[in-house]
Amino acid sequence: MDTVFEDFKATYNGGRGYDLSMTISPLDPPSNPNRLHSFFTSTNFQNARKDFQYRILYDNSYIPFGMSTDEGEGWVDVYYAYWKAVGEILKTEAAEKNNAKPSWSKVYEAWKEMTTALIRGYTNCGFPAWTVPCLYVAGKYMRIFAIKADDSAGTNGSVNALQDDLNPEGEKNEKLEDAARHLNRIFNICLSDRAPLEESRKWAIYNIINLLFKTYFKLNSISLSKNILKAIQAYRGDMPSLEAFPLSHQVTFKYYVGVIYFLEEDYTQHGDYVTRTQHAIKTVSLLSPYPRLQSLFLPLSRCIKKGDLSGFDAALLAGEDEFVKRRIYLTLERGRDIALRNLLRKVFIAGGFEEAKDAKSALVRKTRVPVTEFGAAISLGSRERMENDEVECLIANMIYKNLMKGYIARDRGIVVLSINNALVALEVPCLVERLRAYFSSVDPTEHCLTRRTGWTLTWDMKRSLVEVQEGERGGHEQSKWASCRQICKLLLLLKA
Repeated sequence: MDTVFEDFKATYNGGRGYDLSMTISPLDPPSNPNRLHSFFTSTNFQNARKDFQYRILYDNSYIPFGMSTDEGEGWVDVYYAYWKAVGEILKTEAAEKNNAKPSWSKVYEAWKEMTTALIRGYTNCGFPAWTVPCLYVAGKYMRIFAIKADDSAGTNGSVNALQDDLNPEGEKNEKLEDAARHLNRIFNICLSDRAPLEESRKWAIYNIINLLFKTYFKLNSISLSKNILKAIQAYRGDMPSLEAFPLSHQVTFKYYVGVIYFLEEDYTQHGDYVTRTQHAIKTVSLLSPYPRLQSLFLPLSRCIKKGDLSGFDAALLAGEDEFVKRRIYLTLERGRDIALRNLLRKVFIAGGFEEAKDAKSALVRKTRVPVTEFGAAISLGSRERMENDEVECLIANMIYKNLMKGYIARDRGIVVLSINNALVALEVPCLVERLRAYFSSVDPTEHCLTRRTGWTLTWDMKRSLVEVQEGERGGHEQSKWASCRQICKLLLLLKA
């Protein structure tokens, strides 16, 4: 018990919401594999509530601590319900080890009681908004325990960690339907919070929406997901922008919205969200905690980045069964267009620059590229020999999809690319912000399409690195690029 409440007080005093949420996790932390058992056996049903009340409200022997009585009583209710849920979890895990029938229904009911106590804490006891990660943990495991409870009752078949979200037996999922109602309560208390954004529960909204999407897809109630989108749209003016939320929230939300549009056969909106999702997944660290997902998606991501068409096809084929089961095969197949764009970009860059008319003239990249050069790159990338007509067809599709800008001059056998943002694409948001801050003092009446900053940019494609020199005597900084988009804005700012 001491460990749990010492962590609670330390994280609460420090305002560390994510660390605070780990004190109500149903899993033992790696650093203390016996934490749940020690916590449950540290008291009994007769004394548990009084013990927790003393630890939270009155015991300052370890860490000086203070909060209002109403809020303290709210946390007492939460940890008392959590203690009972831990007891059911330990009983169920012991039954599984002894090959007895586990009672996941009791685990779900106990965990639901803890979730309800948390909801009361935010509505009646004044829990601060920075503690909303506790809602993430409560909602996440309520959904997991509901699925396990339905499975143990024989209504759902076997549970597979990567099974299809869309479940035709959804109407039989009694516990999961109940969990969806409670998740919807959490969604409403976050969405309707009228506190200033700095202190608002709205910062939890996309995490809860993603849990609702997963639950509705599992229940085959995708139409309910559209109600969530309508509610978000109605509150759009009072909400932070999606880009202000954690990357994991953004990616999951964009993925599910893209699937919803795909199921509605709105392929324009679907393609837009697919592209946003692929651009958002830009670091290995996002997948590193999930080795199974990493094995499925990391090869695709690397092949897209390198423009490796044959590698992309092989990775797509290797994960085909899982991708089809999760209804994302056609979505991922669109990533081949981005891989092709990146391959064609390498040809464009390798073409070099036009000959300068004089020493003072700025270097301009060659914008007329023979179709045969693109064809050679595509043949090498796909490991299949392609005729010029096939290459022209691929390039025409890329132009139509706005992945490259230019036109094909068939009579001369060349592709004439736009001088601005033809294929090269780069986005470094932090650099754009610094430029805006640095030049914010410039006379606002001085309108111009480009500004000569004196700053220079070097793009190291092999190391995915951007090096910026802030003028001749200014600072020098390196930055990983965020995604492959919008070089035009950056080059206009940096034009020297």
